[in-house]
Amino acid sequence: MAESYSVLLSRMVEEFHLGIAYASTDYEKIRLTVADVARPGLQLAGYFDHFEPMRLQVLGNVESSYLDKLTSAERYIVYDRLFSYKFPAILAARGLTPGTELMEMAKKHNVTVLTCPDSTSYIVSSLIAYLKAELAPRITRHGVLMEIYGEGILILGESGIGKSETAVELIKRGHRLIADDAVEIKRVSPTMLMGTAPALIRNYIELRGIGIINVAKLFGVGAVKAENEINLVVNIVPWNTTEVYDRLGLEEQFQDILGVKIPTNTIPVTPGRNLAVILEVAAMNNRQRKMGYNAAKEFTEQINNHYLESARNDL
Repeated sequence: MAESYSVLLSRMVEEFHLGIAYASTDYEKIRLTVADVARPGLQLAGYFDHFEPMRLQVLGNVESSYLDKLTSAERYIVYDRLFSYKFPAILAARGLTPGTELMEMAKKHNVTVLTCPDSTSYIVSSLIAYLKAELAPRITRHGVLMEIYGEGILILGESGIGKSETAVELIKRGHRLIADDAVEIKRVSPTMLMGTAPALIRNYIELRGIGIINVAKLFGVGAVKAENEINLVVNIVPWNTTEVYDRLGLEEQFQDILGVKIPTNTIPVTPGRNLAVILEVAAMNNRQRKMGYNAAKEFTEQINNHYLESARNDL
């Protein structure tokens, strides 16, 4: 069963600097669990089929103009029924002032009322984007996440193989650290994963024999980044003489993380191999492939054409 996530309503209010016209008695405990918001136009007209009470409700000019055409008694009835569904909160956008009937029914049913000066379309799209990111499915992987030439490279491998040492070498070469040891991965869309570090270990790297270092303070704030899209997974493995490794790069490998397929390279290591340089090349090569150029395929085509041309000359 997939794990579900939630975000405190109070945290979202602080994030968007929303006004609080009325805070319910359980305001500090209210959590949003649905990555969407709703405009209750049909509900104000009395249609509640398929109504989702877990969503934050937003009132804009359309809803306000409709309500203004009703009598005060009718508005009491409309709000009484709407608030009886006990949704997390209702937000009046565009600087609209919640009316007397709305406030009285909100207090009766103990539902939080929020306000904001932003346009309805802007606040709705912003809230949806925020909730999708906060409620996104996520996992934690043991590894290192670096930004190399703009590409997010997730470095995986068994403990002690040299991931953190490679990360320090990459930092000295001008690239940026996102996470060391533990990488929190979120699926923010069907095709995109974002990685970040747990707050407790953000900007820190553990180097065996030296200990914990703070990358931001040792190398400067330009050496770290809060989060980045994951574009490539690199598995670092010990060199095995019995293993057959892809030398041309024709075999496209992918790793499934949270239902998203990420291009993957497996890099065997032996003493003397410069992993930092290899990862730089891997990042640039992955970027080229996304742009439509594949050196391995081009090389194979040249070899095939060479042999075809030689065969013709022999005839």
